[in-house]
Amino acid sequence: MNSSVPPDRAAPGKAYGFVEWFRPGEFERTEQLLPDIIASGASHLRTHLSWAEYLAPGGEAWFDWLIPRLGTQIDLLPCVHYTPPSLSRTGRASGAPHDLKAYADFVDHVLTRYGKHFRHIELWNEPNNLLDWDWREDGDFQLFCEMVGGAAYWAKQRGWKPVLGGPSPFDPLWLDLMGERGVLAVVDAVGFHGFPGTWDSEEGSWGGWDMHLGEMRKIIDRYNPQSEIWITETGYSTWRSDEIEQARRFMTALSVPADRLYWYSWADIAPTVPVQEGLWFDPRHYHLGAVTHDGQPKLLARLLMEGGAARLGEVTKLAAPNLSKGTAPIVITGGSGFIGSNVADSYLRDGEDVIILDNLARPGVDQNLAWLMENHGQRVHPVLSDVRDLRGIEAAFKDAKAVFHFAAQTAVTTSLVQPMDDFETNGRGTLNVLEAVRQAGRNAPVIFASTNKVYGSLDDIAMIESDDRYIPGASEVRLNGIGEDRPLDFCTPYGCSKGVADQYVLDYAKSFGLPTAVLRMSCIYGPRQLGTEDQGWVAHFLIRALAGEKISIYGDGKQVRDILHVDDTVAAYRSILAHIGEVKGQVFNLGGGAGNAVSVLSVLREIEKITGRHVDTDFGDWRAGDQLYFVADTRKLADRLDWQPRVAWTEGLRHLAEWLVEHRFGGRPPAERKLKVPA
Repeated sequence: MNSSVPPDRAAPGKAYGFVEWFRPGEFERTEQLLPDIIASGASHLRTHLSWAEYLAPGGEAWFDWLIPRLGTQIDLLPCVHYTPPSLSRTGRASGAPHDLKAYADFVDHVLTRYGKHFRHIELWNEPNNLLDWDWREDGDFQLFCEMVGGAAYWAKQRGWKPVLGGPSPFDPLWLDLMGERGVLAVVDAVGFHGFPGTWDSEEGSWGGWDMHLGEMRKIIDRYNPQSEIWITETGYSTWRSDEIEQARRFMTALSVPADRLYWYSWADIAPTVPVQEGLWFDPRHYHLGAVTHDGQPKLLARLLMEGGAARLGEVTKLAAPNLSKGTAPIVITGGSGFIGSNVADSYLRDGEDVIILDNLARPGVDQNLAWLMENHGQRVHPVLSDVRDLRGIEAAFKDAKAVFHFAAQTAVTTSLVQPMDDFETNGRGTLNVLEAVRQAGRNAPVIFASTNKVYGSLDDIAMIESDDRYIPGASEVRLNGIGEDRPLDFCTPYGCSKGVADQYVLDYAKSFGLPTAVLRMSCIYGPRQLGTEDQGWVAHFLIRALAGEKISIYGDGKQVRDILHVDDTVAAYRSILAHIGEVKGQVFNLGGGAGNAVSVLSVLREIEKITGRHVDTDFGDWRAGDQLYFVADTRKLADRLDWQPRVAWTEGLRHLAEWLVEHRFGGRPPAERKLKVPA
């Protein structure tokens, strides 16, 4: 039997596992999910082995492949069903076997054929429903006990450890009767199912983990004190996009007095697959996974794969509440991100209380939140929620005196792959923020971070191609850049979603009198920027160069942007808030202007000067909606608010490089470590 898990895969503290149902023929899906489940630090996996599916055409071959494939990689718990879970509540098949001994015979067959791949075997007809058995009817319940108890007894005699599945919601009377009828005496563990916060059926009866498991322990001790308690199914649906709550619930489940935990589930159910009650009967069924149905990690999966339960614990602790020292905090959505954390730091240094509303979806932003909390203590108030969840964010705006809205999906490339998610975050999320502020009734200013992408590709502007850059043919554009009077031309799903949000923010000033303003930003760079290939290209280039890695460029590198240091960006946002009464309902372009207009190639040359090494590059196709030239005309900001960029781009680039060396590379970048020291 294979029961060991490599030490480097085991989670610190209590071991945990996942539940994942693999349907016949899902060879590719199994191969895709299994490595990620193991990478999450899980040491256990629970899956079903259906008698009905086993006897169906191709079923035996399927399980001949599946059980060894799983059992040789991870500690496997097969849950033996008489009918497949997908049929249990539809009425298409009877859930109760007519020949009780046949169930034990099938379990015996399973042990003989597959037993070397697991130690425990879960015995149940259908864990969440007694549709075909009425335990209140003494005859029916006695038959059920004979069926499960007989199978458990035989499995134990053969050297395996039977696990009794538990109903959901928990029923102590049922469990006590199982003890009276002798079933508890022949099992090594009893399962518990519970989904607090997800299913309405449990809301009225849920008394907390300690209460239910304590009651369960008392009953089991009367009949079999050696039996363990396993949470064989618990989970939390992210149907409202509250991924941080799923992470919290997981950590809570890890701490309860049970001997083993199985989280349901690793992956969401695909939207085309019917669940027990039918196709999309209840959307909560489709969002219980730690990853989406197409394999995108939610916060829970990402943190577990970064560092197991220890990493998850670090991040969920960031949400500890603090008592406010003031009566009216500033709320910053996306406050753990690059610009948000810098704006937050600025106000916190002034003694303000700041609410950081963030879903921590982007890898690494929790480090920015930890930095803010370490430097500013209890004046930082983390609210780990998602702007897509209106009910989850409303309370954060109740007492706000000002709101900076940075939370967004920020990559054009991601919007092309997942346009619905892009809109939900940028469009619907912004509307949720506006409504939460409006309903709070305090008329708090809302300042929104928009983008130059609302102007489209600008392909109507004639360009002159020089050796290293594109230059506008029109002298007015060449001299001053793109002004706010430029017609909007939404392009790509990202441009559309940000454009919709942009216009909603401006309209809430017209329709509801909210003091709002919009800043359409060019390329911002500086400390605390994570920098990826899709967003934050200046930091991304520096990170790659400092690490001695190749830089990929989309297009020919001659495209021009006006890059702006984050310190100047913060100054612009602060100035807008300070003068919100004068600029209410207005939009401003924000960028480095003509004085900080650079081509990608010129930035690469400057990076080579900073690092003292040649930067290896390759060139790929242009990306959708990419502009050959964008330089913001910032004269409106200068005229109305006396704002000007203070940090020259070459100075700012060197500043960012120094920050990255110190904070990302521990004082010495990898490229320098690779250099051979002369003898």
